Parts: sequence; C-alpha cells; structure tokens
Amino acid sequence: MKANKKQIKSAFLGLIIGDALGVPVEFKTRAYLEESPVNDMLGYGTYNQAPGTWSDDSSMMLCSAESLLDGFNSQLMAELFVKWYKKSYWTPYDNTFDIGNTTAESLNNVVGGVPPEQAGGNDERSNGNGSLMRILPLAFVMDGLSEVQKFEMIRKASSITHRHIRSVIGCYIYIKYIEALLTEKSTYSAYSKMQNEALSFLKGQNIDKTEIARYHRILKKDVYNLEEYQIESEGYVVYTLEAALWSFLNSSSYRETVLKAVNLGSDTDTTGAVAGGIAGLYYGFDKFPKSWIEQIARLNDIEQLIGKFGDKYV
Repeated sequence: MKANKKQIKSAFLGLIIGDALGVPVEFKTRAYLEESPVNDMLGYGTYNQAPGTWSDDSSMMLCSAESLLDGFNSQLMAELFVKWYKKSYWTPYDNTFDIGNTTAESLNNVVGGVPPEQAGGNDERSNGNGSLMRILPLAFVMDGLSEVQKFEMIRKASSITHRHIRSVIGCYIYIKYIEALLTEKSTYSAYSKMQNEALSFLKGQNIDKTEIARYHRILKKDVYNLEEYQIESEGYVVYTLEAALWSFLNSSSYRETVLKAVNLGSDTDTTGAVAGGIAGLYYGFDKFPKSWIEQIARLNDIEQLIGKFGDKYV
C-alpha cells in the first residue's frame, strides 16, 4: 500500500524531532538520564546547539529525500551527502557538527572517485547505524517493485556509507516494518508480518546465515518482550534497530516512544530518529506535541521538501 502525504510528512517530521530530542544528551549514560530524564525539547548540552537542532541523521535523511525527487540514483544521493559533509548542505545552521567516522571515510572515498556503491566500509567494524538513520525515504518510493528489487535498492543506498551486509539487512528490516505499518492496524500484527516476510526473503537469498542470525532477537523472538536492561543503545546498527523497535512497541504515543528511545542513553539522537520515524508514521504529526514541531530548525524548508516528495510519490 502506498503511503499518503500525511503519513510521509509524519514519518519525516517524526524522525527529525526524535533526532533533535536526542542531540543535547548524546553520549549521556542511561544512569545519568534516569536521574535527569529528557521530558521535553532541550537545547545546548553535548553540542551547545539551540533547542530543535537536528543532527547528521536528519541531514542525511533530507539529502536522501531530495535525491529521490529525480528517482533513485546512488550517484546523486552520494553527491548530496558530500555536499552536506563538505559544505554543510541541509544542516540547521550551516554547520556540520556531527559525523561518524565510517561515514566520513566513505564520503572521502566518493570525493576521491570511488563509485558510490563501493564507497562504504565493508569490514566487521563498519556496522554503525549511519545508513539505518537515513534510509527512511526509500520506504515510500518502492511501490510496485519486486522484493529482490527493493532489497537491491536498499543495498545500493546503504552501501554509499555502510556496505557490509549486516547494515544492509538492518535497513531492510526497518523498511519492511514501515511497509507493514501501512497495511496493518496493530503495531504487533505489523511486527509479525515484518518478521515472517523479512525472514522468508532473507533465507532465500545468498546471505551468510550468521549475518541473518545477528537479528534473531528481532526476527525470531519478540524484541518488545525484552526488559530495558537487555536493550543496548550504542551506535551499532543491530542495537539501534532493537532499541527503536523496543521503544515503539512498548509505548502508546509518539511522545512516549521518542522519549523512551532517547532516555536509553548513548547514541540518543539516532535511537530517537529511528524510533521517531516509525512512531511518526503510525501516530501522525497531529499527535505530536505542537511546541516540538514549532521549535524544529528550518521547519519551512523541511516542509517544502516534504511537499515536493509527496507530490512525486503519492
């Protein structure tokens, strides 16, 4: 089922707000946040940025969305990432203040002439959450494609910065859950649908079984049944996806989801962003705290891009 314009806007804004909530407390421990939890849109903190400031997560997601206005083109997507990295394109205040090492190395490869789909890291250590955090827009452009074509598009997009199959699988699972939320009324029935379809597809591909098994707590168990102490929230792709799904499936509103995600600590902006994308889609932006939306930097510019994206794909 295709998303409508409101769902697309809700998902995009949901991700950006989740990101902005996490920016001031990035790298804070869970113990610290248990004593001083985030309950509202804060400012300054880790990067000394004003309230409503979003990070690389949203910048790269917005670059992805803009590139898709002309259809999927990994070269154009990579060029916009480089423009963000080198010239602060799609940043809140013309300042690229947060970038992961793997992403920086990969984009330097692009600058050096490496083809985009070969630029990303492909070793065991190159499995941060840097492609998962920006993959959301692809969920809305793949209507009518076969499952193999969808996976291949996700692989190409992820590989610009994160080429390892583990990162690609994480992005695929996230997209599959978004697709399921568009057809299922219940978050749990959508989760079961995602589990069945994703696991069935992945098993049929020429993928190392040990890599699929990295996601067993999501695909074979029910991640939402885990206790909070069992959820990790560092910048590893598997941990981020688990934390985002756990936060969403154990909440009953957008606000609860993103605050739960951020207060897990560590990589707060990305956990908030990944959880915020799915929670935004499901609950709708009219259920967001109005003051949070109003504080988002460059809101008018973001809404214009979302409008163009919706016109293209709805």
